[in-house]
Amino acid sequence: MGKLSDAERAKAAQTRAGAGRDDPRVRAAAEGLVTFPNAYPGREYTVTIDCPEFTAVCPMTEQPDFGRIVVEYVPAAKVLELKSLKLYLQSFRNVGIFHETLVNTILDDLRAALEPRRIVVRGRQNARGGITTDVEARWPED
Repeated sequence: MGKLSDAERAKAAQTRAGAGRDDPRVRAAAEGLVTFPNAYPGREYTVTIDCPEFTAVCPMTEQPDFGRIVVEYVPAAKVLELKSLKLYLQSFRNVGIFHETLVNTILDDLRAALEPRRIVVRGRQNARGGITTDVEARWPED
């Protein structure tokens, strides 16, 4: 992408804000999310899933981003099958996407597949240039 001025970088960030959200690989993997019936639909309990080796690509620099995704949800009628989640998360591997868009996309896709009572998605990106980014999205919103 080359070196950009501050104004060019700001304009590029604004035009790429939704980058990755509608990537065909991500959409196909989202459609492939598998659920199964909750054996305890009358009980409120929390499922926590930790993906400590998540990767995507910075839409500005096209450099790899490494981090951790944690999903916590309280199931209603459905529970998430983990292999389909693994394939879904891996679909972001070569996708240029901002951290904020990433976490909100995962929340939207899992919420649609699971229809949970509550769900929280947290993304913690590894340090790059001495800075880390933590993003959290939840439903229902407070």
